Amino acid sequence: MSEDPLERPHVWQPGTSAPPLLLLHGTGGDEYDLLVLRQYLAPDAPVLSPRGTVSEQGMARFFRRHREGVFDEDDLRLRADELAAFLTAAEQKYDVPAGSWVAVGFSNGANMASALLLRHPESLAGAVLLAAMVPFAADEPADDALAGKRVLIVNGDTDPMATAEQTTRLSAQLRRRAADVELLPFAGGHTIDPAQLPRVKQFVDTFNPTNESP
Repeated sequence: MSEDPLERPHVWQPGTSAPPLLLLHGTGGDEYDLLVLRQYLAPDAPVLSPRGTVSEQGMARFFRRHREGVFDEDDLRLRADELAAFLTAAEQKYDVPAGSWVAVGFSNGANMASALLLRHPESLAGAVLLAAMVPFAADEPADDALAGKRVLIVNGDTDPMATAEQTTRLSAQLRRRAADVELLPFAGGHTIDPAQLPRVKQFVDTFNPTNESP
């Protein structure tokens, strides 16, 4: 790993509105995969989209796994630490308020976002988890480390990997540490459902301080 976290491949798109988005792609994707979501969720927001630094048979990922559905949790912790350092460096370079990111992750990227929340709560303001699984098998002690953090979990009800059991366990794991978790299920599998994007946008909009409640 380079001593300069910002040497990691990434795309930065400046913007004028809050919140800044952190886009985290799925297995086999890259830093360009989720950029299209910006126009649906927050067209004027700053966007940071890094590439996963692990290669699995040529496919980029954010952390290693032993096999499908079984994560290398030691590597996941290491990669979450590296991503937290990357965000700190990006905040300084791109003049982004510390810890103001709202992560939008799909599949492997969603699992990394969850791990980042649990391991480095100060790094994110909240997250949208699309097709998300449980990052760590063991529950950490209950505390208020995620108090004030809001999370939206968007999982399909026929997803063979992000199953209903996974969704229940993940939401419980985050709530155990005082996160405000909302579930947005849909009829579908391991995918991003375009029909859910308007609701996801509403969730992202709540992080913009200029959107005052009536």
